[in-house]
Amino acid sequence: MIAFEGPVLVTGTDTGVGKTVATAALAAFLMRQGRSVEVVKIAQTGDDDDAAEVTRLSGAPARALASYPDPLAPFAAARRSGLPMLELHDVAETVLEAKSEVVLLEGAGGLLVQLGAGGWTARDLAVELGCPAVVVARAGLGTLNHTALTLEALARRGIEASVLIGSWPLEPGLAEHENLKDLPGRRLGWIPADAAGLDPEVFRLSASEWFDLEGDLRRFGTDA
Repeated sequence: MIAFEGPVLVTGTDTGVGKTVATAALAAFLMRQGRSVEVVKIAQTGDDDDAAEVTRLSGAPARALASYPDPLAPFAAARRSGLPMLELHDVAETVLEAKSEVVLLEGAGGLLVQLGAGGWTARDLAVELGCPAVVVARAGLGTLNHTALTLEALARRGIEASVLIGSWPLEPGLAEHENLKDLPGRRLGWIPADAAGLDPEVFRLSASEWFDLEGDLRRFGTDA
């Protein structure tokens, strides 16, 4: 499994896979282990406030380095707004200046979405920082290909990664159960689909139940 020390990228196989709730759950889990944690949302677009949601759920301090009004990929949103684009070197320096034991870096969209000036991506940031990645994946149909492609893209740059299912349905079907057996990569666990609706204190107490750093799927109630 990846080491949760220093910066750790939280990326996804696509947009809307549950990165923000997964980031909050990771933060809550690590803090219950006695670690100091802070969260950096690399770039926020649209009306959502992912950093505020992470803090609400986990209690961890969180901030966004840039915010753009249009709900687009950050590069396009910055271009349309006329606001400054993030520079890769500046973002990396900001992350390295953090004092917490673990800094969770939440990306935007999938791994290769353009985030700033020159079209750099979350993968480029992970290379710059030399940090591992958590890949948040869907549970249902399509996830095997998307997850395999994301892991391959990370491996090509020498980035160590583990997989976390971002939203496990309350009533999983055949596809979800079979995908749990076949999903590529090393597993961290899964986040239940209703997790964001939990009372924050319950969320924080429950977070440790959603992770298995030993990769033993039997802990999640499956024979896979």
